[in-house]
Amino acid sequence: MSAESGNAAVVASPCVSVCAIDAPTGLCAGCYRTLGEIAGWIDLSADERRSVLAALPERRARYGAPIAARLSDGKR
Repeated sequence: MSAESGNAAVVASPCVSVCAIDAPTGLCAGCYRTLGEIAGWIDLSADERRSVLAALPERRARYGAPIAARLSDGKR
């Protein structure tokens, strides 16, 4: 394990085990990451992980209610 990958492991995944991709936005309804961000998480540096994490509150604020509404209607 390289020093960089060891540091990246310190930046925890935002996954909350609510894995459902919202088709209109392409975001996970649980963590608000894209499929690419989810799939690539293990390969991201700590700085890249922090950058993804920094974007999540804005995504949740912007898309959280519409995604939740679609999920409750059974429309993913």
